[in-house]
Amino acid sequence: MTVRDEVRVFCEFGPLPSEEDDSEEGDEAFEQLELALHAIEKPVTDEEARLLVGSFGVDECFGLAWTLLHLVESAPSPVVTTEPPPGSNEWIIRLWRRYRNTLADQ
Repeated sequence: MTVRDEVRVFCEFGPLPSEEDDSEEGDEAFEQLELALHAIEKPVTDEEARLLVGSFGVDECFGLAWTLLHLVESAPSPVVTTEPPPGSNEWIIRLWRRYRNTLADQ
């Protein structure tokens, strides 16, 4: 399966920057990152979701992490189906918990 160009462009930015980055370069990069993220239309494919999970940073990145989480969750299959090891990124842990909660609802 192919990965759309919009997903590749977004993933090239690397992980979402921290909210604590108040540099001028950070502001410009944030705007480009925001535009790239919003250019990706839902739903994403499973392959795209697997690529996108590598883009989570250390915090909410002014809400972009939540947008990314919902985008990842639009894939047909959950990306994180096993409990992440201790010390994993909080967003990966959050995806695991949300997946586990869907199992409890069944």
